[in-house]
Amino acid sequence: MIATRTDLAMEAFENTDGGPLPGVRVGHWETDGIEITEVVVTDNEAARQLGKPKGNYLTLESRLLRERDPDARLAMAALLGEELDRVLPRERANAPVMVVGLGNRSITPDSLGPGVVDRTLVTRHLLGGPLQNASMKSVCAIAPGVLGVTGIESMELVEALARRVEPRAILCVDSLAARDSRRIGCTIQLTDTGIQPGAGVGNHRKALTEQSVGAPVISVGMPTVIYAATLAKDAFAWLNAREGGEEHEAALEDMEKTLLTGELGEMIVTPREIDAIIQDAAGIIASGINRALQPALSDAEIAAMMN
Repeated sequence: MIATRTDLAMEAFENTDGGPLPGVRVGHWETDGIEITEVVVTDNEAARQLGKPKGNYLTLESRLLRERDPDARLAMAALLGEELDRVLPRERANAPVMVVGLGNRSITPDSLGPGVVDRTLVTRHLLGGPLQNASMKSVCAIAPGVLGVTGIESMELVEALARRVEPRAILCVDSLAARDSRRIGCTIQLTDTGIQPGAGVGNHRKALTEQSVGAPVISVGMPTVIYAATLAKDAFAWLNAREGGEEHEAALEDMEKTLLTGELGEMIVTPREIDAIIQDAAGIIASGINRALQPALSDAEIAAMMN
């Protein structure tokens, strides 16, 4: 049986049949039309079964985002800002927060991180200068690119910058892969476990965690792709359910080996409207980040500075 790949903790839990799992607490609720799922992984065995590190995972989901509903976008940005503010460390409040936009600008589904950095309000260079605003918090941001372009691991760059900047927290943004294609473009995951750059496009790099960079790492991501093998698996499951029996399982295994993971490597799929999805997602996530990091600014002031 081929593995089902997902970066969302809620989907990893669903893949275990959704029943009780020792070491995992799951909660569901809704607010302002946004479905919220919290997954808390508390022990190593549960982390191994889910394939996710121990920690807290919060998923915000609104299918109206795919319809570009303005009210849904505002509600998602506001809720994301509230949740980010809740998990940001309170110690060293005057130290900067470093926003890291992971991904490749040249590959649309992988460009979410750089797009968010472009719209993040950076203020560290203003503090202490003539344009200083006493109500603003110190924020810096970087889009380190990818190893194939820079020749430098993202983790190496972030680790070096963290030693110099000494941030109170590092906020990483990256594209993710979903198990369910309906979650692409309408789901945001927030976690305090750090992040593994490139996971969303099948290009796993060294992890960015508090242990590796020396500061708490909070990650925010949105699914922008799904593995082709996952779609094929769903198609064969539908055939099995309609016709009965498991006769299609061997065909699925063979197709994955010969067509989907052949000489070109694992294939991923993204919606044809991915350009609009990335543009909208970058705006929503950047707005949430700006709200959390600049609580003294009004929504109107943040929107004006982002445009």
